[in-house]
Amino acid sequence: MEVEVIHSWSAPRSLSTSLMYSFSQRDDIEVLDEPLYANFLRDPAFDRPYRDQLLSKMESDGNKVVNDIIYGPGSKKYRFCKHMSKHKVHNLPEDLLKKGKHFILIRNPLDILPSFDKVLPPTSFELGLGQLVGIYDELCDIGKPPPVIDAKELQKDPEGTLRGLCNDLEIPFQPAMLSWEAGPKPIDGLWAPWWYKNVHKSTRFEVQSKNPEPLPLSQYNLLARTLPHYNMLRSHVKKKLSILSSPSPPPDLPVPANEKLVAWVGDEIVTRESAKVSVFDSVVQGGDSVWEGLRVYDKKIFKLEEHLDRMFDSAKALAFENVPTRDEIKEAIFRTLIKNGMFDNAHIRLSLTRGKKVTSGMSPALNLYGCTLIVLAEWKPPVYDNERGIVLVTATTRRNSPNNLDSKIHHNNLLNNILAKIEANNAKADDAIMLDKDGYVSETNATNIFMVKKGRVLTPHADYCLPGITRATVMDLVVKEQFILEERRISLSEVHTADEVWTTGTMGELSPVVKVDGRTIGNGKVGPITRKLQVAYKKLTEQSGVPIELA
Repeated sequence: MEVEVIHSWSAPRSLSTSLMYSFSQRDDIEVLDEPLYANFLRDPAFDRPYRDQLLSKMESDGNKVVNDIIYGPGSKKYRFCKHMSKHKVHNLPEDLLKKGKHFILIRNPLDILPSFDKVLPPTSFELGLGQLVGIYDELCDIGKPPPVIDAKELQKDPEGTLRGLCNDLEIPFQPAMLSWEAGPKPIDGLWAPWWYKNVHKSTRFEVQSKNPEPLPLSQYNLLARTLPHYNMLRSHVKKKLSILSSPSPPPDLPVPANEKLVAWVGDEIVTRESAKVSVFDSVVQGGDSVWEGLRVYDKKIFKLEEHLDRMFDSAKALAFENVPTRDEIKEAIFRTLIKNGMFDNAHIRLSLTRGKKVTSGMSPALNLYGCTLIVLAEWKPPVYDNERGIVLVTATTRRNSPNNLDSKIHHNNLLNNILAKIEANNAKADDAIMLDKDGYVSETNATNIFMVKKGRVLTPHADYCLPGITRATVMDLVVKEQFILEERRISLSEVHTADEVWTTGTMGELSPVVKVDGRTIGNGKVGPITRKLQVAYKKLTEQSGVPIELA
């Protein structure tokens, strides 16, 4: 009878034999242990102590193995084929992947390498994780993305993992798959005496030891080469909530197009999932970094030079060394935008950390590698409702004093602001007003603030607040539009009784405020001065900015 073939692809020492034993307990399946092994060993470059014996007893013609053995007739409904990824050599028929159902079993090379050299000298090829990535890509390219399971999950939750796998393969789960008898099996390949001694002692998937073997230092470079392959495949493992629950879905992105962006980290462009910094980086060790927010309008970056001026000032104030040049930072920004195709309605989070340390610790003397530059560009419209307005509450958290940490340094250590934002979230407000130590309005947790009273525009001194670049831009527009501008201390009651209030920032532009602490501002609608300045600001973004260098 024609059988439905299930292919398991894995690297050695990945519990693949245990999984084969698990499937062999089903009453509707027959099992083949590495049917492509002899075809692989036809190449004399791949030596094994049992090579001659294997070639004399197993079919070594890859075409015959695929067509007559793997996809030949059988007596059961299913056929389970256990494969090592390195056995998929180039002379095999395309039907091997095009037909049947496939899944990939992975295991962290940290758990493979300590015992691997007991049988073979460890190499990237013999480990096979790179080949597994290739098989995954090939299956995706032909429209058959395979399920991926991790050996660690099999050990931790055998039933949940097997149920999930069976569901993905569209076959019923059988409880018999959870255990088997100890000892050699008739289905074992003739190489079993070399490789299967430990698995022959098992009767089920065992929880991994809490005291794993240390990694030999001689294998560190091999780990560095293979771990990225494991992590790539690991990202495709479905997350389980519990044994019987459905897989937990990934969170929705505010802008789905940002799922496939690239970012600049250090000195290279990497994919979203690879956009990471070292655990030794100062931004991880102590939030020791400076940053800027930039916005892109019609192939131009608005106020780029002003933002770079502030970034260099902040880096100098924090005594950063080995800072990239202005031209180097610009090139990284331009290249990142071009590679993402982002020329309008995009926001850039530009960060410069003190860099990586030689060992963990607070002292900047440990930073001997130079700064780390990060360019994160995203599709991001203004984050506030600039048509109907936003709601603010006043936080109990006070804005940092220059006595403690000068807000004119645009640093990444934002806990002061985050605590205020938590209060806003809890109050279901858009943002929170932060007061200075004397109770006067400073700014919000994310933006500068303006108010209008009897035609006069007021904004707090930039003593406690960041002297924002959008703030300065709007102050210039206020004067240009011939309104009276006052920069002075502002009490909270003045905000509560203002005719108009708005906030400013690169992320949100010029955002009208319609309610503060439950008090309606003006008539609860966007005021005329606010609206006029919004129009003037929009016109300015259309007319100015640094062009993105496309060549």
